[in-house]
Amino acid sequence: MTSMRAGSDAQSPIRRGTNLPRVGDFNESVVLDAIRRQPSGLSRVELAKATGLSPQTVSNITRRLLDQGLIRESGRQSSGSGKPRTLLEVVPDSLYAVGVHLDPAVITCVVVDLLGTVVAQRSQSTPSGGDTDKIAADMAASVSALLDGSVADRDRVLGLGIAAPGPIDAAAGWVVDPPELPGWGRYPLRDRLSEATGLPAVLDKDVTAAVVAERWTGAATASRNLLFFYFGTGTGMGLVVDDTVLRGTSGNAGEIGGLGAACSTRTLVEEAVALGVLGAEYTVVNPADAQRGLRRLAELSASGDASADGVLERLSVRIGRGVCAAATLLDVDTVVFGGPVWEVLGERVLRTVEPMVASSPFVKATHSTAVVSTTLGENVAAVGAASLVLDGALSAQPGALLLK
Repeated sequence: MTSMRAGSDAQSPIRRGTNLPRVGDFNESVVLDAIRRQPSGLSRVELAKATGLSPQTVSNITRRLLDQGLIRESGRQSSGSGKPRTLLEVVPDSLYAVGVHLDPAVITCVVVDLLGTVVAQRSQSTPSGGDTDKIAADMAASVSALLDGSVADRDRVLGLGIAAPGPIDAAAGWVVDPPELPGWGRYPLRDRLSEATGLPAVLDKDVTAAVVAERWTGAATASRNLLFFYFGTGTGMGLVVDDTVLRGTSGNAGEIGGLGAACSTRTLVEEAVALGVLGAEYTVVNPADAQRGLRRLAELSASGDASADGVLERLSVRIGRGVCAAATLLDVDTVVFGGPVWEVLGERVLRTVEPMVASSPFVKATHSTAVVSTTLGENVAAVGAASLVLDGALSAQPGALLLK
């Protein structure tokens, strides 16, 4: 997807600032976000045009950001006549964030810089059993070891983001009986990891974290209205409307069973075994077994096995119908697919889903809808967990404008 030049039209993803008093932090975030979204850099004149702030306000804010080391002058831009304008860009290594993704099959930890680029990562199989305290302690130890071996200075790390399968209690920071993670029950994962690592922490659903990653640093940085279809051990949708992430009353938005598009690797492989497409040796005992069976199913489909391809075609149609319904309901312009399993199935699923979205009469008449795969790879939820920290600390939050 091509990025839009900041301030080029009314559809720019950059938030508008305000010249009213008592909103200095909001405006600072607006300016930093505008610079971050434009890799080639922006001049102060362009920033004023893009954000709606006065030139003097932009000048004051950029001076503070320069002093803090968050941005730097990156060169000059000739505008034809007159004095060349100085461009400003984000300093990637000025701040970092840590992300942890708890998936029933694998636990992934990443460290990202201010632009969301991964500078360190590690993964391990998710332990079976219900010793949640030990698993949490191991996760915290992995985070500490990853930081110690990375280029990130501890004093530049903003915090720790945690992505977990739903349901969650977002306010309390608890996971709540997550599917395929028996024995977890209601567990205070956010606070346990924060206490063990010494980092402020935030917990969100994996599908929500993934869509935050896409709008921060992935394939949808130029979109204000997007849908992320997440395919890991389970499935779900992350939603953004008018540049705002939709979380719902309890933080559990994104469940797609009602759209008929929900699926898990376990049920997909079990269907293939029941139909005789896969042998009994692929019977699922744990999530890792399911991923092994899924890879074999994809191989059979790619080799021309009609029965295996039929299983994946039926799945693709269900996903396509669910995505079309959600895309129409929310009027999005971008649909991104990703997740730990997506690299295995993505090419086959998109072969069916792309024409379904393109032929939707409800969106085709007024605008096109881009359908793309994530550019962030199988660790998109872990990158999203870290992006939760960056987004919460540095993005312009409209709630900050409310009088209290």
